[in-house]
Order: sequence, then C-alpha cells, then structure tokens
Amino acid sequence: MPPFTRQAPRTSLRGRHSEHARLLRCVQGIQERSARAVPWEPDTVGLPEPTSDSALARINDVAFYANAREEVSTLAGVCADLLRLHSPDTEEGGAEQVCHGCRQPWPCPTFDELARLLR
Repeated sequence: MPPFTRQAPRTSLRGRHSEHARLLRCVQGIQERSARAVPWEPDTVGLPEPTSDSALARINDVAFYANAREEVSTLAGVCADLLRLHSPDTEEGGAEQVCHGCRQPWPCPTFDELARLLR
C-alpha cells in the first residue's frame, strides 16, 4: 500500500501541519525513486501478458511503460510544488494559521483537495 494512503490523525491544526509534511515527504520520495529508476526497455524488463489481441492496445502498453518513469516524476513534481506553495503559515502578529500561497485559513481548500487525492 503506498505511504500516502495511510491517513494521519486530524485532531488539530498541528495534525494538519504533520499531514502536510507527510504528504510532501511521500511525493518527494516518489520523485527521488523516479529519478533513480532505470529507464524501461522492452527487452530488459519485458512486458506483462497482453489483455487483448489488438496490436494497437499492445503499442499503447509499450508507450505507457516507456514514458511512465518521466510522467510519474513530472506529476510528483507538480504535487510537490503545489504542496510547497499551499503550506501553513502564521499571519504576522496573529495566532490564526493561514495558507502561505493563497492566504486563506489553514488548511486551505487546495491543500484539502490535494490531501484527498493523495490518500
């Protein structure tokens, strides 16, 4: 089970801070593993058994596997950038937590949606 599917407790704002840090670590881990992964080659790794006799479906499978490393890394990068932008920040002089990126009360709607999608 991927690490981002394990939900952190959300009993307080502090819990949301730790959930933010946990999600960012998970996404950065995906980026790091993608960067270290050896590029996929049909003759080095092989292909799973086809689920269809269609040659076009097989070509699509090959294209998917060949591009997955770069695409996963790119998507993880987008998630990491969004999490860095939408992070908790304390307003100057105030005790209320706000989002660093959109200045809405923390947790902001963007972080809530990212957390929901990464579960």
